[in-house]
Amino acid sequence: MTSEIEDDRLTVPEGWKDKPFTKEDNPKGLLAESSFSVLFPKYRESYLSKVWPLVKEVLSEHGIEPEMDLIKGSLSVKTTRKTYDPYIIIKARDLITLLARSVDLEQAKKILEDDVACDIIKIGSMVAKKERFIKRRKRLIGPGGTTLKAIECLTDCYVAIQGNTVAALGPHKGLKEVRKIVEDCMNNIHPFFTIRTIMEKHDLSKNPEMRNVNWEPYLPQYKSKNISKRKQPLKKRLKKEYTPFPPPQPESKIDKELASGEYFLKEHERKQRKAEAKRQQQNKSKQDRQNKRNKSFIAPEETNEPPKKKVKTEATAKVDLKKLKQKFNKLSKK
Repeated sequence: MTSEIEDDRLTVPEGWKDKPFTKEDNPKGLLAESSFSVLFPKYRESYLSKVWPLVKEVLSEHGIEPEMDLIKGSLSVKTTRKTYDPYIIIKARDLITLLARSVDLEQAKKILEDDVACDIIKIGSMVAKKERFIKRRKRLIGPGGTTLKAIECLTDCYVAIQGNTVAALGPHKGLKEVRKIVEDCMNNIHPFFTIRTIMEKHDLSKNPEMRNVNWEPYLPQYKSKNISKRKQPLKKRLKKEYTPFPPPQPESKIDKELASGEYFLKEHERKQRKAEAKRQQQNKSKQDRQNKRNKSFIAPEETNEPPKKKVKTEATAKVDLKKLKQKFNKLSKK
């Protein structure tokens, strides 16, 4: 009986949420001040300066004071005496991190909700070569952003790819799936395969009979076609007959000159011989080009065979010449 009660306590009902943390839960506020700061790139300066009044308005509702330093290029948040939620400073830190990573304020301010979290995935160091990294990042986005939209629909997360990082915003379960897709893509596994397996897992989780069953036989299995050079089968080498004598020594340049008699010639005679050989080669190639041009002017061979008569087909046999002449006359009169 007790085991059944424990099982009921362990299972969480669907759609269950924690109660929101209010000022009544912590009326005295916080004892110590805590702050966080984040650097932002130069190209985000214009956008952040426009949006900063709205950021102050959003964070002031939770008792957080934000600051922007354009000289240092940093964003900072700190708690005040009005702050009552001890975890809101972590949420505010995530907010300024997302703003620095090219996420719009409309999406970034969702991080202040209790059910929403964020994950910054660093992909710059996952691939060694820059060209390969750019190709795999494009593969993650897909043609016209189709792959990125599929990831967002599947995981219920907002995903932004910028530079060497991928910023994801959504529920904890979806963030794990996004990280899995991104890491597999950077490790040369196409996002289609990872998305397909996650879709199969979602379908299996909906079935109550399959919750306590091993899912590996039901998931698609993909084998990589790229075989590393170490794993490739070695070519069989043919064994040569053993001979105690060493191989013949290759002839040197001097040996070749001695054999042709060029060694005993003087310097100007050698140059003259080379020039003569070069001239002969040029004349030969010139003659070949001329022959190639003259081929188009050579008349074909004539044969004494009589010309072939044209065979009347069904289409030509049905044509009425009288009607055609009448039509032609009418058109000419007009």
